[in-house]
Amino acid sequence: SFIGEESVAAGEGSILTDNPTWIIDPIDGTTNFVHRFPFVAVSIGFVVNKKIEFGIVYSCVEDKMYTARKGKGAFCNGQKLKVSGQEDITKSLLVTELGSNRDPETIKIILSNMERLLSIPIHG
Repeated sequence: SFIGEESVAAGEGSILTDNPTWIIDPIDGTTNFVHRFPFVAVSIGFVVNKKIEFGIVYSCVEDKMYTARKGKGAFCNGQKLKVSGQEDITKSLLVTELGSNRDPETIKIILSNMERLLSIPIHG
C-alpha cells in the first residue's frame, strides 16, 4: 500500500492498515518550498502492522540523508545520531510550528500549549 501526503492533502482518503505500507511526502515543507525557504525534504516511511519499521528523510538543500530503523538507531549521512542528554528545559532550544490546520479550536489548543512552554525561561 501507499499513502502520499500530497494526495491526502488534496482530499483523497487513506486508511493505515496492517499491510506493509509506504508513506511518502515528496515535498515535506511545501510552504517552505513555495516561499523558497531552504528547509525542504523528501520523507519516506515504511510501516508494517501500523508500526514504523524505517524512515528516510533527505534534506535537499543541505544534502543530508537522515535514516532510522526500528531498534537500530538514527543516522545522518551515515553518522550515528544521539540525543543531547540535556535534562534542564531552561537550557534547551524550543522550536515549534503551527501546522497547516487553521480550525479555530485547533489553533486555540496549539497556542495554549505554546503559551505554557513560553512561560518557562527557555531559549527559542
